Amino acid sequence: MNKTQHYVLGKWTTGTGEGVPSFDAVTGEFIASTTVEGLDIPAILQYGRTKGGEKLRKMTFQERGNMIKSLAMYLTKRKEQFYEISYRTGATRVDSWIDIEGGFGNLFANASLRKLFPNQPYHVEGDPIDLSKGGRFMAHHILVPKKGVAIHINAFNFPIWGMLEKCAVNWMAGMPAVVLPAPVTAYLTEAVVKEIIASNILPEGALQLISGTAKNIFDTVESQDVITFTGSAATGRLLKAHPRIIQESVPFTMEADSLNASILGEDAIPGTPEFDLFINQARSEITVKCGQKCTAIRRMIVPEKLIEDVQIALGKSLDKVSIGDPRLKEVRMGALVSKAQAEVLKNRVNELSKTASIVYGNMEKVNLIGADEKGAFVSPIVLREDNPFHNLSVHETEAFGPVSTIMPYKNIDEAIELAQMGKGSLVSSIVTNSDEIAKEYVVNAASHHGRILVLNRENAKQSTGHGSPLPLLIHGGPGRAGGGEEMGGVRGIKHYMQRCAIQGSPTTLTEITGIYQPNSAYKEITQHPFQYHWEDIQPGMSLKTHKRTVTDTDIINFANLTWDHFYAHTDITSLDGSIFEKRTAHGYFILAAAAGLFVYPNKGPVAANYGLEECRFLRPIYHNDTIYVRLTCKQKIERDVASAEHPSGIVKWFVEVFDAENELVAVATILTMVQKKQEVFVEMTDEKVAECIQKLKPETKPNWGILTPQHLLEHLEQGYRILSGEIQDFEITTPEKILDKVHNSLYNYEKFPKGTAFPTMKKGELEDLIHPDFETAKAKFFEAREAYKTFFKEHPEAKLKNMVFGHLNKYESYLLERKHLNHHFEQFNIL
Repeated sequence: MNKTQHYVLGKWTTGTGEGVPSFDAVTGEFIASTTVEGLDIPAILQYGRTKGGEKLRKMTFQERGNMIKSLAMYLTKRKEQFYEISYRTGATRVDSWIDIEGGFGNLFANASLRKLFPNQPYHVEGDPIDLSKGGRFMAHHILVPKKGVAIHINAFNFPIWGMLEKCAVNWMAGMPAVVLPAPVTAYLTEAVVKEIIASNILPEGALQLISGTAKNIFDTVESQDVITFTGSAATGRLLKAHPRIIQESVPFTMEADSLNASILGEDAIPGTPEFDLFINQARSEITVKCGQKCTAIRRMIVPEKLIEDVQIALGKSLDKVSIGDPRLKEVRMGALVSKAQAEVLKNRVNELSKTASIVYGNMEKVNLIGADEKGAFVSPIVLREDNPFHNLSVHETEAFGPVSTIMPYKNIDEAIELAQMGKGSLVSSIVTNSDEIAKEYVVNAASHHGRILVLNRENAKQSTGHGSPLPLLIHGGPGRAGGGEEMGGVRGIKHYMQRCAIQGSPTTLTEITGIYQPNSAYKEITQHPFQYHWEDIQPGMSLKTHKRTVTDTDIINFANLTWDHFYAHTDITSLDGSIFEKRTAHGYFILAAAAGLFVYPNKGPVAANYGLEECRFLRPIYHNDTIYVRLTCKQKIERDVASAEHPSGIVKWFVEVFDAENELVAVATILTMVQKKQEVFVEMTDEKVAECIQKLKPETKPNWGILTPQHLLEHLEQGYRILSGEIQDFEITTPEKILDKVHNSLYNYEKFPKGTAFPTMKKGELEDLIHPDFETAKAKFFEAREAYKTFFKEHPEAKLKNMVFGHLNKYESYLLERKHLNHHFEQFNIL
């Protein structure tokens, strides 16, 4: 019997016993059984805490983010295989796209959050807090990764997204995960995890998979663990009450099914774009994933005068929805996940129909394309509840499928009250073109919803829709929705970290946080801080500048230059009753003058001014006052570089401007882009090239590849003849859509991959030799190199074509030469 596998304790395994069978939702065919019997759950949890946790906790946020980004790219390249498996869950291509590429997109989105964290394994939160008048005792908050394991219990409806939207966050926080997908679709989660493990991108132990329900999973949880649950509210409440969770105070986040409501604004009458948007959104939320979404619209709250219009329009729209085999392009709605789920749905609809009327669809009949009754197919169902304030079933019973109920309201207050009667939901929406109605609803309904979408004609084309949780927004809701939050950008990451208040001296806290704290001891330096590369700059490095006296002429000239003629700078007769005593220097002049004092004029590692983060002018500077500056490294932040520039990071500099009496006048935080050291490649001087070629002999063997020494020389000669413009009768082979990316890669410090082939070279075989012998090839190599150097000496502004990298200027041609020679000299071990 085929069984869904688990990945635990560093290996793939299967449980014992028969387990729970899974069936193809479309054909009813057996897929696999899932059993967790025989698994050592305590050992699995401990393996994650130690094996995976120790490695993740030591990684910086940048390392974790880049790891997750690499995983997202790896999985995206293999996405098609998951679509084929996803069809078996009853999902159409569009349904599967939400699950598969939505899950991968979550990885990308969370990976990008690395830019908001320091380049260290822990995070510093908020501003420093001064606890003393003298500034020698202070506090700050840090967040460190919890030393436990994240246990994710997921629902059946999103077997990929449900896993990755949680794991992306805990991995960013430095915490390993144990994932428990619902048995009925665990085979799809298993397929993705197999690719994740095969990639070797994650540290071993960072992800373990228990395919199914392990009832004893909570018996050995510890206080450092974190539990998330997605599923029914009733099940979630039972799990949350587990004695071990209470005893150990284990964080438990629940995202439960909820009776989400969408409101049609009173202004959105038939014929308006908003009315059409409401109908289209309702149809989509009923049919996408066959209504099996925790964010689907279960209650449509519409003005009572429009209820007939909505019912008719929605019925006509649903008539166009074709149901059947999700593999077929013409099919718009697939199947429920299983026959068992179809029976549960039927019971829920029966409960609702005790007071509400079914106005569209039939639970006993459905027209199918390319499928039959063996699959778990149902018709979309729309009910109408005319007395929603009295008949409460519609606010208490969820039919988890393509089912929604229309109900009337008299005014916006009633609409808000009806929405709140669901006792908490993941999401609500209101479709209106009236900002007044939107504000009234949002402000008064927000207490009961985790997210509210305001949809109108202006945002419709860009809107992600009612039912789409987004990685950078919280996903969760109060009350019935579970009372928890997932995702939410930085907020979600912090859920897997421990916040700790730290107290001490500014100097000590500077070392702990990696951020310079005001009043901390300065680190004196031997040269100007702008002469240091990124790697050599440390928080606390400081420079005290020489002094400058601000003159009356300086102030007047600055006013004329900027056209800033504020009276305090230009009209000394108007100072009575103001806070100024004499002609006052512009605040921005003080800042500019400060820059003039601390900026290093010569070219160096500082590539550019990146901006100003904060600035405060604490007291006026008058003409004839003298100022000086203390420039101190405050913080370093990693930066992704994709354009035509060398790798660099951002350095935040704390600028303190003092007067002659050492009183603080102004403070600012400026940002500079600072280049990183180039320590990967050997610079290709004439002497270095000659030295390397001298080591090359006719009998020298390469470390990789099939080139002979003479083939190498002739290949390099051709490269130089292209760089010198002698050879230009070719087309650029790199596709236009990626040419910029390939061109800009010349600026990075990454080596050419081993085995990289030039476009014109024969694959797997050697080119015919051009020159009669090795010595001739060597002479021609040097001749071609001299021609390249001469060309750019005579034409320094020239740009020439390159087959791979596009048009190159003089400097870019050298970058290519440096990478190319380093690559091949390393290949022949002559570097």
